[in-house]
Amino acid sequence: MDFSDVSLVELRVFREVAERGTLTAAATALGYTQSAVSRQIASLERAAGAPLLERRRDGVRLTAAGHVVLRRAVTVLDEIDATARELAGLPAEGGTVRLGWFASAGAVLLPRAVAALRRTHPAITITTREGSTPALVRALRAGTLDLALLAMEPPYRPLDTESPSLAVQTLSERSLLLAAPASHPLARADSVDIADLRGRHWIAAPSSAKEKLLGVWPGLDERPEITHTARDWLAKLHLVAAGCGLTTIPAALAAAAPPGARIVSVRGGSQERRRLVLAHLPRPLAEPAARVAEALRTAAADASRAP
Repeated sequence: MDFSDVSLVELRVFREVAERGTLTAAATALGYTQSAVSRQIASLERAAGAPLLERRRDGVRLTAAGHVVLRRAVTVLDEIDATARELAGLPAEGGTVRLGWFASAGAVLLPRAVAALRRTHPAITITTREGSTPALVRALRAGTLDLALLAMEPPYRPLDTESPSLAVQTLSERSLLLAAPASHPLARADSVDIADLRGRHWIAAPSSAKEKLLGVWPGLDERPEITHTARDWLAKLHLVAAGCGLTTIPAALAAAAPPGARIVSVRGGSQERRRLVLAHLPRPLAEPAARVAEALRTAAADASRAP
């Protein structure tokens, strides 16, 4: 193997493919043709002397050699980017932090943390993007995100099977909640029994083979009647407020409920807990990222103290 002629372009293309999971998606993100991406990957594989990607019908998966090259590529590219920022004269306490987040975090938790940082550390630039857990984990591994805010449910399995494991810090752990129209009989008390959820109309996110059904109370012993589908959590809450049905929400989103939607807890059945975690590569965080992590911890603690 000979890495002496490997270019930064090849490393960036490989990182993008590792994150996106397909050559086509990587080409689209980079503004390249798929054949150009294929050529860059082929050149890198020749230098490595081994296949870096396993071609599959549903995309690509890193080989053992691919994981090694990705870890080193992330380090090299991060150092190059850091050098460019330093030469540009960015203040020592500043920098850009790339944060990924799951859908419901964008309504309350994320804005609170970003607003706090703008007051206390205005030199830090935060760029964010929403994504599914698998997509955000791939982005962490590829080095295109510094931090990822994720939701987990029991039994809290590792986020992926790669080694070394991602560093994961629990920010809060609270029960799943139910949103009901204020005029609904279930909204008359602070809690309801799981048996009272049978035969109700639900508002849920569209499900697929890759995405779980979100919005219906887990573990119901019946086929739920879903009358409205929406991916956006706030859209679901506003549909609840309009009297269109029930939906589930994580506790962190309770503060975003509009007038007309009542948030209650559910008794009985299995304990439906949700854990809010912050994940990153298993290495010390740079100072700007550490500041962002601290702001997220504070925002999550404040949300946990809310009723």
